[in-house]
Order: sequence, then C-alpha cells, then structure tokens
Amino acid sequence: MLFVLWLLGFALHVAGGLIHLLLVLAIIGIIYNLLVGRRAV
Repeated sequence: MLFVLWLLGFALHVAGGLIHLLLVLAIIGIIYNLLVGRRAV
C-alpha cells in the first residue's frame, strides 16, 4: 500500500515538473516572438 502511494506521489511530482517545464517554454516562446516581432518592425 505504501509503495502504491509512493509511486502515485512520484508520478504526480513528475507530471507537475513537466507542466512547469511546458509553462516555462511557453513563456520563453512568447517573449522570443515579441522580441523578433519588434526587431522585424
């Protein structure tokens, strides 16, 4: 039972890390697009 709970907690932690990574990549992509757009104009 403890192993199942630990495995579930580990899976949620990994999923949270992936979501955080995706958010960071999205923010970097938006900033990059803004900078490139300003340079082009």
